[in-house]
Amino acid sequence: MSVAFVDIEAAAARLAGRAVVTPLLESTALNGRLEARVLIKPETLQRVGAFKFRGAYNRLSQLPPEARAGGVVAFSSGNHAQGVALAARLLGMPALIVMPSDAPRIKVEATRGYGAEIRFYDRATDDREALSAAAAAERGAVVVPAFDDPHVIAGQGVAGLEIARQAQALGVPIDLLLGPVGGGGLMSGVGLAMRALSPKTALYGVEPAGYDDTRRSLEAGERRPAPPAPRSLCDALESPMPGSLTFPILSHTLAGVLTVTDAEVAEAMRFAFSTLKLVVEPGGVVALAALLAGKLPVAGRNVAIILSGGNVDSELFAGILAGSH
Repeated sequence: MSVAFVDIEAAAARLAGRAVVTPLLESTALNGRLEARVLIKPETLQRVGAFKFRGAYNRLSQLPPEARAGGVVAFSSGNHAQGVALAARLLGMPALIVMPSDAPRIKVEATRGYGAEIRFYDRATDDREALSAAAAAERGAVVVPAFDDPHVIAGQGVAGLEIARQAQALGVPIDLLLGPVGGGGLMSGVGLAMRALSPKTALYGVEPAGYDDTRRSLEAGERRPAPPAPRSLCDALESPMPGSLTFPILSHTLAGVLTVTDAEVAEAMRFAFSTLKLVVEPGGVVALAALLAGKLPVAGRNVAIILSGGNVDSELFAGILAGSH
């Protein structure tokens, strides 16, 4: 493995006082509906409104002084962009973010608000990795991947470390844990943390229908892309393939991968808003969507879910609440 539990513990020390230790929440209504005990990890309450700050800060904080002057370059549709932008600002480094031209406006504006420069690209015609590499070479900057980096994975794993220790403090053994999978950075780190602290917990990744590259890859025993599909509501989870570092970890830590439709995602967003009183973006709500849609039998069990982000455009959110999706 490219990452060990000791790396996650070290990341937790670096993040102390910088990242929010998000709580574990419960909802009587959700527990009653599912006939289970559900512990909710709301990374919507994390800095930048998503878990991505954890990995970004852990990565940037380890850059030596001579590497910081040129700053950092990242490519992202939004949450990683914001995480890198804020981490760079806190560490006094310039940041350039390569973003798709159709990225959600709220994420673009927030990234600029954290002080980053933005360079747009066309999803259909441009190679974002090549653009990022060229920009980094021009500026003498360091490219910070969204998920396929051991320091990023370790930083995201701190969310899993917190879940395990918070559940232990509550005296609740977690039977199942569900979280979103795009490139796999979050669930790789969380899986390693849970394997160390709660080895009996079964972990499930959740992907949007049509973008089930991780599910296909696990079934094939090697990394496989999903076939071309229409755009999903879950823009944050449209990674083309699991990472070369994340896939071996996911292969050892996930019990399976579930998929959810846009309609199921929209219903979960409405439930989160009306019942949990949380604003959750489409890609961030897929674990809850899987539970509400009955993708796994959970009655009588203790279940943890990660709501990974809450950055959703107001117009899209209003439409979803009104039932237009």
